[in-house]
Amino acid sequence: MRHEIHTYSALLQQIHNDLRFQHPEWIQPNGESPLCDSYEARLMKLLDASRPMESNEKTVLPDFKHGHGFGQL
Repeated sequence: MRHEIHTYSALLQQIHNDLRFQHPEWIQPNGESPLCDSYEARLMKLLDASRPMESNEKTVLPDFKHGHGFGQL
């Protein structure tokens, strides 16, 4: 089932979930996935490059390891 994504943070969460669902072999026994994290970071750079940003905005990277919080780049 597909659902629409209306926010940038929802898109990042969907990418995070989908990578882990599609590639369970990339997930370590402790639940971490450096390979998924690397793919997410690369995709976020591409997405950020295509988004208009104010000069005083900071890029915020999701911190999915600790719930749904966000960490600053």
